[in-house]
Amino acid sequence: MTKTPASENPETYRSPLKTGVRFVAQDVMLKTFVWSICNVQVHGRELLDNVEEPFIVISNHSSHLDAALILGALPHRLSRHVATGAAKDYFFDKKLKGGLTSLFFNAYPIERRGHNHKGLTGRLLDAGVPLLIFPEGTRSRTGALGTFKPGVAGLSISRGVPCIPMALVGAFDAWPYNRSVPPTNHPEIHVVIGHPLTAIAGETATAYAERMRVTIAELFNTTARAYGKSTLDDYARAVALKAAEQTAEAEEAAHQAEAAAQQAAPEEDKTTND
Repeated sequence: MTKTPASENPETYRSPLKTGVRFVAQDVMLKTFVWSICNVQVHGRELLDNVEEPFIVISNHSSHLDAALILGALPHRLSRHVATGAAKDYFFDKKLKGGLTSLFFNAYPIERRGHNHKGLTGRLLDAGVPLLIFPEGTRSRTGALGTFKPGVAGLSISRGVPCIPMALVGAFDAWPYNRSVPPTNHPEIHVVIGHPLTAIAGETATAYAERMRVTIAELFNTTARAYGKSTLDDYARAVALKAAEQTAEAEEAAHQAEAAAQQAAPEEDKTTND
């Protein structure tokens, strides 16, 4: 009989021993580190007073800090069993990295190029394990908010569990994906918790996912404006301007190449006539 790997057993993610060890790793070590290098402010924690397991935490995703900020902002009674979906090809490609990811984030492996993870995700919810999933599927490279994949919405609908929307404001500027070292300037970051969401009767997964995206965008932009931070519109505008500049540069290079070719043509004709 083939033994089920521990990573595929839902009970692993609620193990009392691992929960105790993770408390030290998450609440004592990780949270202390992140809160010491950043000025973290949490808004809306009172909206979670009536939330019980299981649930799905959803958020924008643009920084190395995201999972730690979310888990640190949640009350311990809600964060202690949260399992975080992590890309198997990146976080579990090496034994040490996979072990640390599991220790700090109660992570379970996701096959980004396949669909095997969907079964495990559903089994975790069925076993009462709450989840942290980033609906964009990957970290934003620009700070702008991407499209939300409908898979999370489908899980919420099929399992009848609420989604807790959270917006991370300032995390991209503090520690974006392409920076290898943590911030040293004690940046201000706001973790904004919204009212739990549930599907409306007859709502499709695609429509529900879009409502999730709009909710998080509103939480993000409202807080960003209140505290003088970059909004999602600012990030999107920067992306558009950069694309326009690149297009203009490409057009200028094409014009220069065309002009050079036209200038070279008469010289070639003269050489031929001589």
